[in-house]
Amino acid sequence: MLSIWGPDTKLCDRVSRREVLKIGALGMGGLSLPQLLQAESASGKSKRKKAVIMIYMCGAPSHQDMYDLKMDAPSEIRGEFRPINTKVPGFQICEHLPRLGNIAEKIIPLRSVHGSPSGAHDSFICYTGRTTRNQPAGGWPSIGSVVSKLQGSADPAVPPFVGLAPNTGHPPYGSPGLPGFLGVSHSAFRPSGPARKNMVLNGIDSSRLNDRKQLLASFDQFKRDADASGSMQGMDDMNQQVFNILTSNSLVNALDLSQEDPAIRERYGKGDPKNFGDGSPRNLEHFLMARRLVEAGARIVTLNFGRWDFHSNNFSGLKSSHLPLFDQGLATLIEDLHERGMADDVAVVAWGEFGRTPKINKDAGRDHWPAVGGGLIAGGGFKTGQVIGSTDRLGGQIEDRPIHFGEVFATLYHHLGIDYTTAPIRDLAGRPHYLVDNYTPMPEII
Repeated sequence: MLSIWGPDTKLCDRVSRREVLKIGALGMGGLSLPQLLQAESASGKSKRKKAVIMIYMCGAPSHQDMYDLKMDAPSEIRGEFRPINTKVPGFQICEHLPRLGNIAEKIIPLRSVHGSPSGAHDSFICYTGRTTRNQPAGGWPSIGSVVSKLQGSADPAVPPFVGLAPNTGHPPYGSPGLPGFLGVSHSAFRPSGPARKNMVLNGIDSSRLNDRKQLLASFDQFKRDADASGSMQGMDDMNQQVFNILTSNSLVNALDLSQEDPAIRERYGKGDPKNFGDGSPRNLEHFLMARRLVEAGARIVTLNFGRWDFHSNNFSGLKSSHLPLFDQGLATLIEDLHERGMADDVAVVAWGEFGRTPKINKDAGRDHWPAVGGGLIAGGGFKTGQVIGSTDRLGGQIEDRPIHFGEVFATLYHHLGIDYTTAPIRDLAGRPHYLVDNYTPMPEII
């Protein structure tokens, strides 16, 4: 790790050299920033600003209560929600998603997503496009880890892969970064997870952390003195990049929502930062933070939203605690990306690991249904304003245009400018692997 000051040196705000250099281990799984940046350099990082924001809907939402309502089905199938019309001919959406309905020309509902091998809860397939079966040694990496490996940072002061998912009561909901065989240097940077304790410099109170002027001033003075003496020329290139990160405001500013226009913050709303049951928060500020992070240079930002596993009281739970907040956060994010001219560069995906049963159970809930689920795509310069896929009259089987998770991942890699047809990643045994298995980008939207 980078060493600059003597062992007993204290900075002007009484932060020791050792405490400051803890920042160097923030990024990926506790590795030092020189190690992280060395990996990025070896991968040949790209300067393109293409990015993906992925929203994992913990516990799997019921597609037939959101984008694929079945009004011709019997009452024990269709439920109590009613559809509303949108600007897109032939596309109706749930009455509790009016804001998404108002921007229907900017979204692509997916009504026929499949690929989950069982009804077991796990974010794995949503973050990797693969199942947990027959994994190579070390396990499959998530899309964020793959992009970190292949493209590195778009901005040396911002990690390429940021995960806003906190720990959850049900660990598979937590999506801790999933670096798989690519190693912890390509894990997600998690300001909402375990890395938070490092962000407060091991017990230094928030008021001192927030007032960074003196700390930055001391860094700036050192840089001027070092440049004048020529000592910076002897530093390893990776350490110089670490130095740039430590003396940059880019990441901290992106995470600091107080710097955002108050009107924009109000549009996004706050939601609820507390975990919902054993799932994730319904934190609307994460949607805004995701936009700020990709704007600052992050390539992949993931966030988890709520707990959609309504085996009982499905309709009351959806309309009171989930759909209105999800509608506000996602619609605002998509509108914001368009207003800022970022919609072509940033792709947005929202989905869960499977669908829910067509038949409503005795507790007014829907159970697990791996045969078919749903999702939503926006941005990415895609051909939006269309619905892809369909299910049968009861919403339980795919009738037209099956969409595998792997197809969506191929589409996202294509958007990012990564050649998914090559085999650029190798497992712990040195065996090469394709990024997706026999899937190609969705031709309807490219």
